[in-house]
Order: sequence, then C-alpha cells, then structure tokens
Amino acid sequence: MSKLIEWAKTHPRLAAWIVLGLGMNAIVVYEARDVGLLAGQWAALVIATTLVAGLCVWIIGWEDDDEDAQPPLPGAGASKQ
Repeated sequence: MSKLIEWAKTHPRLAAWIVLGLGMNAIVVYEARDVGLLAGQWAALVIATTLVAGLCVWIIGWEDDDEDAQPPLPGAGASKQ
C-alpha cells in the first residue's frame, strides 16, 4: 500500500486522472445500465468518459503551471516593519 501512495505522490496528475476516471465511469455505468447499449457503445462511452476525466485533470493543472511560471514578487517573504 505504501508503494501505491509513493507512486501517487510522484505522479499526482496521473493518479488524479485514474481516480477521477474510475469515479466518473462508475457513475456513468450505473446511470446507463438500463439503456440497452451495445458492447461497442459501452466501450465508446467508457473511453470518452475517461478522456473527459483526463481533460479535467489537465485543465485543473493549468493553475499549478501558472504559479510555477511566475517569478516571485520583489520583497516577497520579507516581513514588513
């Protein structure tokens, strides 16, 4: 279990994609269970849902990229007296 946690810490976006994809697919499969989809349609639905989860994680990650790219403000961290 600790290896899984360490892997998730070293690959946070990929771990978030997996967790979000599993959750989203579980909801979609539960809600669409009585629709009568064919196997190919189920596969397309699961693939599309997984890609949307990855897109969500990627978009949320833009904020992290912006913070890393900005130089620190002059005097940041220095206490004012």
